[in-house]
Amino acid sequence: MKKCFLWTLAALLACGPVYMQARNKNVNAYFHEVEMPDLLKWMPAPPDTTGSLYVNDIMQYMWGKAQRQDSVRREIARRDAVYGIKTVAREFSPLLGVPISKEETPEIYKVLEESLATCDSICTRPKAHYMRRRPFVRFGEHTITPKDERYLRGNGSYPSGHAILGWAAALLLTEINPEAQDTLLARGLMYGESRVIVGAHWQSDVDMGFLAASAAYARLHTSERFLEQMRRARAEFAEKRQALAQAAKGKEK
Repeated sequence: MKKCFLWTLAALLACGPVYMQARNKNVNAYFHEVEMPDLLKWMPAPPDTTGSLYVNDIMQYMWGKAQRQDSVRREIARRDAVYGIKTVAREFSPLLGVPISKEETPEIYKVLEESLATCDSICTRPKAHYMRRRPFVRFGEHTITPKDERYLRGNGSYPSGHAILGWAAALLLTEINPEAQDTLLARGLMYGESRVIVGAHWQSDVDMGFLAASAAYARLHTSERFLEQMRRARAEFAEKRQALAQAAKGKEK
């Protein structure tokens, strides 16, 4: 019993702040963690340190450090590092075309919050199982978010929870506004790349995070409650966008 409790606690801590936050706030996830796809049964293990994939990880780590020289991209990576729905809402709202908030678009916010909490849970088992060392630890260097380093040192790197968060958000918001699909997906990709630039994740962590998010998001579509909430979110989006367009026309007059 004690061993089971300790494993569960370690898994929850490994997955990151968003899932713990969701549990604390009683976010009504669409599926329990054990109902989600089990990454340990089909996702490859992290690259072996003697293989070509690990060489690519090292090269991408160097690429990420070079990207830090761009002050704009560096700042985006820092913003993306703040884990949670508030960051997602802020970064994706302009691309979606309407604000994402509890106050202005409660239906969109609800489906996003509950979906991200559900998708996030998919990383608990592999993170706790592999406990992969992060690149900044491997090279004895600092990230561009030093205040996060203490937590990250004791948290498994594979797969990237941030990549799961950003890619799942991009997929969901693309479904709400298909007209903005390319921009939203590009931002979801950038969200994951930010972790390489920060120095907190290997490229393979991010790549598998994208894959995990896609698997988790597919699972969401087997929930009738999710599908109903998505219908409400799309209707709200159409109504809000129309209201914003009318307000813009009024200002022009």
